Amino acid sequence: MKRITRSGLGACLAAVAGFSWMAAVQSPQTDRYANWTEYGGTHENIKYSSLAQIDTSNVHRLKVAWIYHSENRDSTKFGSAMESNPIVINGVLYVASPTLKLCAVDAATGREKWKFDPSDPLQNKTWPVRANHMCRGVSYWTDGANDHRIIYTAGPFLFAVNALTGKLISTFGTDGGVDLRTGLDRDPGKMSVALTSPVKIYKNTIITGCGQGGDDTPGHIRGFDVVTGTQKWIFHTIPYPGEKGFHTWKDPEAYKTKGSTNPWSGFSLDEKRGIVFTGTGNPTNDFYGGGRLGNGLFGNCILAIDANTGKLIWHFQTVHHDVWDMDISSPPVLVTLNRGGKKVDAIVQSTKMGFLFVLDRLTGKPVFPIDEKPVKTNGAVAGEILSPTQPFPRFPKPFVRQVLTEKDLNRLVPDSSYQDIKRRFHSYRSEGIYTPPSERGTVILPGYDGGGEWGGPAVDPRTNILYVNANEMTWVLQLVKAKQSEKTNNLTNREAGQTLYSRTCIACHGPERKGGGEGGIPSLIGLNKKYTTTQFVEFISSGKGRMPGFGYLSAEEKKAIASLILELTEEQDKPYKGPSLTDRQPAGPDYHSTGYHKFLTKEGYPAISPPWGTISAIDLNTGQYKWKIPFGEFEELKKKGIPATGRENYGGPVVTAGGLLFIGASADGKFRAINKRTGKILWEYDLPAPGVATPAVYAIDGRQYVVISAGGSKWEKKKSDAYVAFALD
Repeated sequence: MKRITRSGLGACLAAVAGFSWMAAVQSPQTDRYANWTEYGGTHENIKYSSLAQIDTSNVHRLKVAWIYHSENRDSTKFGSAMESNPIVINGVLYVASPTLKLCAVDAATGREKWKFDPSDPLQNKTWPVRANHMCRGVSYWTDGANDHRIIYTAGPFLFAVNALTGKLISTFGTDGGVDLRTGLDRDPGKMSVALTSPVKIYKNTIITGCGQGGDDTPGHIRGFDVVTGTQKWIFHTIPYPGEKGFHTWKDPEAYKTKGSTNPWSGFSLDEKRGIVFTGTGNPTNDFYGGGRLGNGLFGNCILAIDANTGKLIWHFQTVHHDVWDMDISSPPVLVTLNRGGKKVDAIVQSTKMGFLFVLDRLTGKPVFPIDEKPVKTNGAVAGEILSPTQPFPRFPKPFVRQVLTEKDLNRLVPDSSYQDIKRRFHSYRSEGIYTPPSERGTVILPGYDGGGEWGGPAVDPRTNILYVNANEMTWVLQLVKAKQSEKTNNLTNREAGQTLYSRTCIACHGPERKGGGEGGIPSLIGLNKKYTTTQFVEFISSGKGRMPGFGYLSAEEKKAIASLILELTEEQDKPYKGPSLTDRQPAGPDYHSTGYHKFLTKEGYPAISPPWGTISAIDLNTGQYKWKIPFGEFEELKKKGIPATGRENYGGPVVTAGGLLFIGASADGKFRAINKRTGKILWEYDLPAPGVATPAVYAIDGRQYVVISAGGSKWEKKKSDAYVAFALD
């Protein structure tokens, strides 16, 4: 690969801006930041590129270099989110399609080299993939000689694919795959596993979690041999007797039955020290903790784990006994800070709450002080025992708002609409972050989708300035008491289906089965026109998109739910023949949410005043903000002369030595280049569909490229299968 060059004018401008051009153009062979061989760029996951051919002086000249259609423009296959961050190995770009096909593409031309389809029995005879979840990236391993592998997941399966040919490596696992539902010390048939983020590879070990698991699936972290697929070690995120954290669960049987605590957002790696870092989600049930009392390690924890053995090195819990769905939503970034004249190796964890936790990489001790502060516990529902304190970092200050008051309500709408949201606001509890969930309805700010989301921040390692995009959306969490069935024997399928729906489906899809359209949760009305009974049972068994599979339900239980949802009158009236539902009823009070509901105006805008999406630049050495801007816009508001309001956004930024921040992410469907020093938008492009993904930056034969997935999002109907690459004209 040739060294990148640029015009003398650009070099002069770079010198004036105060950064070293020579540092920016080291050859890729000596500068690991000049390549994009890992999810997030490098093992540190800082999303930084030292390439600087594209800079603040010439970014306006960016043009489309190529577009690759991963599903050959077949719109029937655009349904699932396409959120993949590409990797580039030896001039080949590797990505996933909306239906989880693994694609190898010439990184200079966009020409397809090969495609592996895990649902094709000719290509994958042993591990049929029947569900489309999502794949945010893939990983690469080589022995340095003739063995080149792409390791990626589709549904519950871990695959090893020959990076040169696209064929499964038959000696890995069984016929090229490993079923990740096995090896969890529970019945594999009742486990639901679907990895959303790529695995991390350390030497010859593949490190993975359980991704998007079902309510009964533990999120244990495991190491597998990259050559054979054999499981080497396991770390229990729900501790076993005698393990650290076991007594943080009041239920001594939790390790046998509870689920989640899963590192679904992926991993970062200190390769020199052999330490892998990750963050976990909350235990299930998401919004009611009466059945899982205690702080519940290792839920909502930043974990440092020995990559060789799976042994815990340290942990830090960011939320105690989480009942607000405040999962750690992105892998921590690894940085080296300047503190008091000393270099400190640290990790920085962005969160949905809008906090940045800055911890010593070796010990887990706070670099900036973190205080345990009292939080509200009054008014919790029956059976709930909330933690009396939660951790609050002193620095940096939160990058989003955390409380909604009347003065924060949206005044951009007509007065009648404003009066409506004000009336509704006063009917809810809104007392700031960690207000107890309630039957009355509790305002959640930041919302379930952040604050910071799965894209995570980018960091410039030369300045230690962190760039994080965020959402500022209000949601309403309302709990209802689960109805105890008065009839326990001789149930019909309709009666059993209603009971099972209230236990497994209502929290997302709501009591009327209308879903939470504002939250991307689909309605279940009219599915009888889309699915046969067999197809529907398969659908709820394996899951799809953000919905996990419900493998723990028996065949008769699934048929009972199908009879209800598909409105099968004859089946509904038949006797229910499945397992007793009485045995599964909770002994005490039990609550579930009414679904995912944003707090919106009649016009569909957020009830909170703008900004609704932001990007912040924060100096990690001092904890001080350099700048903050609204991120994203509504075209109809822009035409009215209203300044940019920001919009919801998912996917991360990339920062470059050329002085730029590249980011898609926004619901408005634009791809932007921003001056990293000032926050000024220098260039934007309308993608075929929203680019809900993190870009990748790389160079081929002296030409720098920026590529992003443009597959669409859960907000809009506009979808695509396109990967769009840009370069200077």
